[in-house]
Amino acid sequence: MEEPEPAGAAAPPPGLRSLLPPREFLCSRKGQLLLAESVLSFIIFICYIASLAASFMMAPLLEFLLALFLFFAYASKLNEKFKGLYWPLTDFLRCVTAAIIYFAISIAAVSKYNDGASKAAGVFGFIATIVYAIDFYITFNDLVTFLKQGSSDSPEGRKSE
Repeated sequence: MEEPEPAGAAAPPPGLRSLLPPREFLCSRKGQLLLAESVLSFIIFICYIASLAASFMMAPLLEFLLALFLFFAYASKLNEKFKGLYWPLTDFLRCVTAAIIYFAISIAAVSKYNDGASKAAGVFGFIATIVYAIDFYITFNDLVTFLKQGSSDSPEGRKSE
């Protein structure tokens, strides 16, 4: 005979469960990269708020919001439902610009400001640069594979038309 569960240990309601990303996405490489980008961007944003280099706080905030949006868009498979946007190219451009911006503001924060929060933001910015660079390298390889498939299919499709 099974023991009944206590009233406090009930399963979460289905509405709340739908907000959480699926476990297979969290275990995927893309899910882990987007989660790492979101967490690092948020930490950098907090460090810049507490530092003398508060003028740099807008870039991490925007990157945090973009990474969070893409995290939930990929987790909810919005990219498969909405075909009007080429998602890998968008993700590639986001990663390239984020890596360049984080690298530039990290150098400025470490070299120009002497407080500890600016130095911490700079160090986390260099780590974020590496994470974004890994993400754009992987996304670039996916883009090249897609374009090679598209270019090999195109001439045959044109001949049959």
